[in-house]
Amino acid sequence: MKLSTLSQLDDAQASAVFKQCCSASRWVKLMVSAMPFRSKTAIQNAAARFWKSMRSADYMEAFDSHPKIGEPDSLKKKYWSTHSLAANEQSSVEQANDNVLQELAQYNNDYETKFGYIFIVCATGKTAAEMLELLKTRINHRPDQEIIIAAAEQAKIMSIRIDKFIEEE
Repeated sequence: MKLSTLSQLDDAQASAVFKQCCSASRWVKLMVSAMPFRSKTAIQNAAARFWKSMRSADYMEAFDSHPKIGEPDSLKKKYWSTHSLAANEQSSVEQANDNVLQELAQYNNDYETKFGYIFIVCATGKTAAEMLELLKTRINHRPDQEIIIAAAEQAKIMSIRIDKFIEEE
């Protein structure tokens, strides 16, 4: 979408665009209220600034819109509005062997049990094996450490999605 097109959207339409980048409703409202943006850099700067003001409940809302790494069925069922983005972000998982996928599924479940939310990682450019190793490391963190890391990963995902959606003129 061109920057000029974004600027002409009403609040509901703009909310729908930003929600595809991050589903935290408070973040979306802040992004819409900051419109119009003069450049993609201005959008990225606002997105990062507003994300830093989010709280744990906002993180959970954003995390809930992500499919579990390596679970294609969840891409299709629960996350239809962002499934193509998430599928592209997780494309390396499709080439993973069954053992890696089984371990990913098990560690994902263990992670969710421990922390109360799914494993959030910016999957772009990572293989399934790399994501599994990150998961194995991060599952050992304390909850107060891990929420900070997961929120930073969400910020990376958000930034990549903004880059994919918004074009300069």
